[in-house]
Amino acid sequence: MKIRMLLLAVALVLGMTSVAAAEEIGSVSTVFKLLGANDKIVIEAFDDPEIDGVTCYLSRAKKGGVKGSLGVAEDTSDASIDCVQTGPITLPSRVKSGKDDGEAVFKKRTSLLFKTMQVVRFFDPKRNVLVYLTYSDRVVEGSPKNSISTVPVLPWGK
Repeated sequence: MKIRMLLLAVALVLGMTSVAAAEEIGSVSTVFKLLGANDKIVIEAFDDPEIDGVTCYLSRAKKGGVKGSLGVAEDTSDASIDCVQTGPITLPSRVKSGKDDGEAVFKKRTSLLFKTMQVVRFFDPKRNVLVYLTYSDRVVEGSPKNSISTVPVLPWGK
């Protein structure tokens, strides 16, 4: 039974794709590695797949070295997010009602098998604000490291 659960977890993680596609904006090296790529901080941008007019910028740590170059290193859970209004925002009814609170809008594997960095969205109807939370999770144990960003839903243009 334990083997089945483990195989199911591996299949789910390997089958995971990004909910939104990210575009790399840039990166800076943080640790020089003699072999393989340097450790870096990568800046990526992605648009909320359900809400036009919102773009999020995510900075995250990326391991280098031989393991990092081969894609088998585990990235740390360090990340920061900032989301901005880039056009008119129309909220779908399921977002306004709170039914989509906690919905993943972005996921990226940060280890070969069990760890992901994700961004989830909430709506604060009292303040008319979208709240984006980034955090890392693991099949067995996640990390309390997190970051949030807010986007007030304001009229656009005029």
